[in-house]
Amino acid sequence: MAMPFEPLLGHPAQDANGESAMRLIGMLDSPYVRRVAVTMRLLDLPFAHESVSVFRHYDAFAAVNPVVKAPTLVTGDGVALMDSTLVIAHLERLAGRRLGPDDLAEHARAQRILGLALAACEKTVSLVYEFDLRPQEKHHAPWIDRVRGQLGAAWSLLEAELASPPAWLPGSQAWLTSAVAWTFATKTLPDSVDPAACPGLAALAARAEATPAFLATPFDGVLGDRG
Repeated sequence: MAMPFEPLLGHPAQDANGESAMRLIGMLDSPYVRRVAVTMRLLDLPFAHESVSVFRHYDAFAAVNPVVKAPTLVTGDGVALMDSTLVIAHLERLAGRRLGPDDLAEHARAQRILGLALAACEKTVSLVYEFDLRPQEKHHAPWIDRVRGQLGAAWSLLEAELASPPAWLPGSQAWLTSAVAWTFATKTLPDSVDPAACPGLAALAARAEATPAFLATPFDGVLGDRG
């Protein structure tokens, strides 16, 4: 089966030196794939995006990474990396700069915001899997209620952090992941978010989505494809 290949506009399959560019494997409906793609844009790292589904293109994905985990990043040397946080750590080291503050106390705050955003992603994904993939008769209401409670807490705490946003927030990893998480939830599980209760977060996401890095890596709207 041929692997779908879709280079992201403006990022050729080779870098300026004619060397092999990195390959980002996965669908942009995944918040984890999308946060890596936006990060690479912000770090000015050339890459090719391959829209490969962990469900519809399982064999093709397995040919790149037998674990079939999205995102998978294939380096210019052909090393397949996985897990968005670990991939981003490598990318920041490759670029020689971090998308966040260097001050230790501010770094702790950035990590808190980032952790809340990732928790929101995780809980939203859990609910999407529950509703999209599990038969309704097998839904476990107490577990669903628990996850909804955890997700609500993540949104509330994120909104509280934005009551007095730090100067370094725009362009940071905490910023972009918060925006990616909010867009993902509003597109896939709109009843899990309340813009009226989270005006700061909704505004942050709206501003982020209007930036070149986000516009170049849009949420692709394919449900049931978050690996």
